[in-house]
Amino acid sequence: MNRTIQNELDDIKSRGLLRRTRLISGRQSAHVRCNDRDVLLLCSNNYLGLADHPALAAASAAAIGLYGTSSGASRLVSGTMELHEQLERAVAAFKGREAALLFNSGHAANTGIIPALVGRGDVAFSDRLNHASIVDGILLSGARLVRYPHNDFNALALLMAKHTGGRRLVVTDGVFSMDGDVAPLAELVELKRKHGALLMVDDAHGSGVLGEKGRGSAELCGVDREVDILMGTFGKALGSFGAYAAVSAELRELLINRARSFIFSTSLPPSVLAASLAAVQLVQASEGAELREVLYANTRFFRNALADAGFQIPAGTTQIVPILVGSAEATMQFSDALLEEGYFAQGIRPPTVPVGTSRLRFTLMATHAQADLAGAVACICRVGRRLGVL
Repeated sequence: MNRTIQNELDDIKSRGLLRRTRLISGRQSAHVRCNDRDVLLLCSNNYLGLADHPALAAASAAAIGLYGTSSGASRLVSGTMELHEQLERAVAAFKGREAALLFNSGHAANTGIIPALVGRGDVAFSDRLNHASIVDGILLSGARLVRYPHNDFNALALLMAKHTGGRRLVVTDGVFSMDGDVAPLAELVELKRKHGALLMVDDAHGSGVLGEKGRGSAELCGVDREVDILMGTFGKALGSFGAYAAVSAELRELLINRARSFIFSTSLPPSVLAASLAAVQLVQASEGAELREVLYANTRFFRNALADAGFQIPAGTTQIVPILVGSAEATMQFSDALLEEGYFAQGIRPPTVPVGTSRLRFTLMATHAQADLAGAVACICRVGRRLGVL
């Protein structure tokens, strides 16, 4: 191996930051086999348990029979199929928007949308804890990146008053993926109105889960009609793959002409589109509402039990429940020890989170049984005490 590459890997390892994949066998269910061990899965984003839902599987299989396995090209060549337009209409209706546009992933969406909206001479205001793909999109755009303290809309107001001129875009996660808290969207809407900015919300972890109808964080905050760009994904609560922007018809046309990740990528295949369409329909039906209620109950139980035990848990109410540990080494020791006991919870380290805030990130699913979660809490407490985390 090239010596420079090996030295870099050795440095990553010495700081406790070396990442390795863990093999999951079978479906993304509550119980899986991980590295040939039966475990309770506590780090999947399959929040509603739709990744192995029969309706999605049947729709996907039927689409392969009708349309084959690939779209064959980008959307602007020959890759726009009936299912693309059907899914976009369904997403637009679900989100209460004029239009929607599909992207191949959340990362592709953010790195396509943001540079289509702002560029050199413009300013993009980004929450300091935003997902890496948002930062990547801003850097690709050439716009000035101005970060504001996490969820601090008063600090953002001062920064927006200071940085004037050009187009201005405020971008935030709806639900922050490593902390589990929700952005103050009502206040951000007021600021974007006052300063003539666009507001974009990445609701990858809120769509399908939050709000009375599962429309996400903007619905929860009562501003779902006020956000200019609602970005979301199908690969988490909706149990499929891909992403979308729910926008005005005018903005959709701009994205078609400016978003490079849309223009220059082969489009999503029929099987994925059909599964996503089935998921959008399901989350709006009574079954979707029932699954959200079960998820809420599981979240309350798990979050409260860990907090009552004395773990340091950031404030939040969503299905993402982190335990702050501190050092990367201690975090991975905690994760490995839990896996040995039959509970798979991934450790999160820098650069995903700031240095000194490494954590175990637990994610709840509607398919978790509370008895299993109670067993997990008991094990987490036992291991936490043994390792000196609790």
